[in-house]
Amino acid sequence: MSEPQHQWQISPPPQIPQDFVDAVKRHSPTSDGHYAAQLLWQRGIRDLEQLPGFLNPEFYQPASPFEFGQEMHWAVERLQQACRTGEMVAIWGDFDADGITSTSVLWEGLGQFLPQEWQLIYYIPNRLTESHGLNCQGIDTLQKQGCRLIVTCDTGSTNISEIEYAQALEIDVVVTDHHTLPLERPPVKAIINPRYFSSDHPLFHLSGVAVAYKLVEALYETLPEVPQQPLENLLDLVAIGLIADLVQLSGDCRYLAQVGIKQLQQLPKTRRRPGVARLLELCQRNGDRPTDISFGLGPRINAVSRIQGDATFCVELLTSDDEKRTEQLAIETELANIRRKGLQKDVTQQVKHKLDQLDLSTTSVIVLEDSQWPVGVLGLVAGQVAQEYGRPTILLSSDGGNPAQEENLQETSGVSSQFPIPNPQPLIARGSARSVNNIDLYQLVKSQEHLLHRFGGHPFAAGLSLPVENIPLFIQAINQQLRQQLGTSGTLMTPVIEADLVVKVADLGKELFQELKLLEPCGMGNPVPKLLIQNCWFEAVWNRNSQDMKGRKVQYIKTELELLDDSASVGFPGIWWGHYKDEVPKGKCNALVELDYNNYKRRPEVRIIALQPNVESSYFNIPTQLDWILDWRGDIGEMEEAGENVRPASLTPSQPLTISECPTSWDELQVWFRRAIASDRPLAIAYPPPSQQPPREIWQQLVGIAKFLSRTGQSATLAQLQDKLDLSDRTLHLGLNALSELGFQVKHSDWSITISWTPIDSSTTDSSTQQATQSFLAAIEEEQFLREYFYQVPLSTIQAQARANYRE
Repeated sequence: MSEPQHQWQISPPPQIPQDFVDAVKRHSPTSDGHYAAQLLWQRGIRDLEQLPGFLNPEFYQPASPFEFGQEMHWAVERLQQACRTGEMVAIWGDFDADGITSTSVLWEGLGQFLPQEWQLIYYIPNRLTESHGLNCQGIDTLQKQGCRLIVTCDTGSTNISEIEYAQALEIDVVVTDHHTLPLERPPVKAIINPRYFSSDHPLFHLSGVAVAYKLVEALYETLPEVPQQPLENLLDLVAIGLIADLVQLSGDCRYLAQVGIKQLQQLPKTRRRPGVARLLELCQRNGDRPTDISFGLGPRINAVSRIQGDATFCVELLTSDDEKRTEQLAIETELANIRRKGLQKDVTQQVKHKLDQLDLSTTSVIVLEDSQWPVGVLGLVAGQVAQEYGRPTILLSSDGGNPAQEENLQETSGVSSQFPIPNPQPLIARGSARSVNNIDLYQLVKSQEHLLHRFGGHPFAAGLSLPVENIPLFIQAINQQLRQQLGTSGTLMTPVIEADLVVKVADLGKELFQELKLLEPCGMGNPVPKLLIQNCWFEAVWNRNSQDMKGRKVQYIKTELELLDDSASVGFPGIWWGHYKDEVPKGKCNALVELDYNNYKRRPEVRIIALQPNVESSYFNIPTQLDWILDWRGDIGEMEEAGENVRPASLTPSQPLTISECPTSWDELQVWFRRAIASDRPLAIAYPPPSQQPPREIWQQLVGIAKFLSRTGQSATLAQLQDKLDLSDRTLHLGLNALSELGFQVKHSDWSITISWTPIDSSTTDSSTQQATQSFLAAIEEEQFLREYFYQVPLSTIQAQARANYRE
């Protein structure tokens, strides 16, 4: 069985009024704004009056929290009563990123009105033993602590029986949630849920953390003299939960995410939330991009409950000011995420191995089961498989655990069902389902409810459990059900890859990155732009395993590469996650990419989404004669000394590619060989004699630059430092690491770095400082030796190397 072919679709460029393009350009002064205007128009954002508020939160007017009407007033009144009477209030949260941040927002926000720990506590269910939502065991625990009021967040709307149980214990309930509403209003003191609004209301798409924030905002407006901390201090938590929960970022959702990200990127300066700041450091991100949350903070917060079950400490991680304690919690969170990555990769490989045994031509719904699969990662793997194979995917684990442990996905729908089981103690399989291509997964699973123990979800995702003995019948029935829905065409079963823009490699870079950044934060309804680059090829391809914070390999592969086409002579850096270098096409192909930013290397780069081999031009035309390699090393050096701005007489009508920097390996030269061949241009070797400045002097020069920058507060780019010191990127980073041993702090900010200095105890750092310095000096010596070799190597040797590597 081979993986299915994907159907590629390209959005045709629309006819856009010039006044709309001009309006967008006013918000993108460094570019013409055409690409951003095209994307906005394609996504239905066309109103010139609403455009400024979409692009800039300063022009947006958020809705009042009291638009929730009487329910919000009732909630505020009940909390005021608790303040007056000294009642114990418990926050009931959830274990995913939206639930954790919701709990944190209420913990800090309500903590301005109710003393924490004494009158205000919180409760996070265990993913592996309690699942989502209220439960009677947890309510009993709170009742024993003296709780008189439960305020839920990101859950609770459909927990009717649990709410009635709390009432029987004389505990009131206020629900703040954003999931599916019950048919009738639950018996609560108040329910604040944006689902009561129409779908076009600016509050309709609020996630759990945003609803919790609105409750705190209402309290701030009602009792403005009480709070000691600004309400805006909560917005960074709101942004984390909003973006991690994948809600549609429109209306107030987009506004809160925008202003929250601005708060998030200020954390290193304000020294607030040391736990969040440390998490950002561990994932090598700044907090200024939505992807810093979706690929950095969000997965790490979610990983804790997926691996450990209990994520209670995450609230402390996000809210505590104790740097020592949050350092410990951040490392624990990072380790959980590393473990999650490894498990996800292992399960994915096992799933694909099982898929090799299936005939996909007769499979409409992928249903697989294994007793060893950890339930916590099944949803992630199911989503990956569904997208890759174009079929709804259900993954189950039959480890014989508690049947209440299934992932019922109440975080996305709040709907759950329970059915009688013939055998009182059957072996239960539990797991997760993910949909694809607009297939309503919830209705599909519900059609087989007579075979299930429990299930819950929404059209795109579901969680379920069923007796193991029912699995064969379930597989047969659910496949038959979907085949009947699709009919004979089966067109929905072909994975669809859709491109937003067609660009060339020469278009990639800082200018386009900044222009596309206008659309951020991206999410449902406004996805990250997918860029199609046609007839491109790859160079400098290399794969390696990720490393954890201690430099140890993690079994999570990525391939690093450079992307080229006929528009560019220099490759553009990129990454293909989860793939090996052998999977990269050898010839020309079409690539679908997202333009991202590498915070560690301080540069834009592309993230490969999909590749489509171009059969018609799958191989380069390799010349049989190698006289297209021109040796300009001596000519260029003599002309530079004479101050002449001319080319040698050997210049051909076709402008050569020019190697202006001396390489340090044959691999670098091979990259240039392929570029010249692919673009059908001569290759001129025109690098100057290498610098032979003693390594010690270069180190002293770097220290001097660091002192200057720390004293003046000025910034510099890595490229400027490389040019000044004549060092490669790798060697320069070794030098920056050595500086840190002397007490210099190198901070990466946008396109530059700043350096500060803090005196340190030299007696405790002599050994590590000497080791770091020696590594830097050794790297300089090696680099200088290799450059001297490649400056002097004869042209005949270079031609022979090219012939050996590009023989037809």
